[in-house]
Amino acid sequence: MALPATPRTPGRLVVVQPLKRRRCAGCRRGPLSLLMLEDGAPRCLHCADLGHLVFLPRGDTALTRRAREESTLSAVVVRFNRRRSRYERQGVLVEEAALARAEARCLADAEARRRRRARDGRLRVAEDERFAAAFAAEILRLFPGCPAERARAVAAHASVRGSGRVGRSAAGRALTEGAVISAVVAAVRHVDTPYDQLLMSGVPRYEARRRIAAAVESVLRGWQEAGEEDTG
Repeated sequence: MALPATPRTPGRLVVVQPLKRRRCAGCRRGPLSLLMLEDGAPRCLHCADLGHLVFLPRGDTALTRRAREESTLSAVVVRFNRRRSRYERQGVLVEEAALARAEARCLADAEARRRRRARDGRLRVAEDERFAAAFAAEILRLFPGCPAERARAVAAHASVRGSGRVGRSAAGRALTEGAVISAVVAAVRHVDTPYDQLLMSGVPRYEARRRIAAAVESVLRGWQEAGEEDTG
């Protein structure tokens, strides 16, 4: 049975992964894992003068592109898909030295990306530290009686990058008074009241908040009044 007509790829050599056992029409070597059709007859890569090339499977687009750029001679490798009745690419054949150069280029890019990620990470950490310090300073401005360590803890919790907490909202990043107060109220609710225990016991959230509202207000008022006394 003859091989299906191979796809025409202008300017590119095409090599086939046969589905059936084939022998080279020239040297009779076989069965062939890869062959090239010349006038309809299968030829092994050695007879087709492609025996020095190495196979690069598909999957890494950047490596494939660079290997073909580096290789003076290359070929597309295809295999016939009976279910879809078409040839599909499996990879490329390129010169071994060209593949080595392409891999070196990709590794250099990967290293550059790693260094850039590390540098960007350090910049983000420094930026987050500055923002948390500014957030804590705003807490202390609004609640002068709040212990400094507590203010830093509230700011650090509220401003965690990617957390979705109030400190990462647009209002939080702008250090609006409402956002800062919301962060402090949330912290007091969870740390200074039995709010969490109420939720765990099955009390609905809005009812739990109603029950502890006076306790939250007492803590906030105490932090505000302590500052007023210090300035009085």
